[in-house]
Amino acid sequence: MTAVETTKEKWCEADIHRTAGEIALMLPEPDAAKAEAHFERAIAIAREQQAKSWELRAATSLARLWQSQGRRSEAHDRLAPIYGWFTEGFDTLDLKEAKALLDEIQA
Repeated sequence: MTAVETTKEKWCEADIHRTAGEIALMLPEPDAAKAEAHFERAIAIAREQQAKSWELRAATSLARLWQSQGRRSEAHDRLAPIYGWFTEGFDTLDLKEAKALLDEIQA
């Protein structure tokens, strides 16, 4: 994040926040609130940049977190419309993971 601020190279900023959220969940004492904030920030940045793939990644991470918290409906409602934007590339890892998570949430 410091490098983004220093260099003003913001093309990967959304994914940096998503990754920071994933790291917050891997800590010895996971911080779900911090992770959620990073995922929300990643989604907002990706939308500003019109970076649909990075928005999908961040939304998938957020939906996975919410699902683990029992917030299945919210998880589905956040991820499904973003997944629905895509009309091709369904063999990519990001779309496969999003689809699998949506299927799991709906089960």
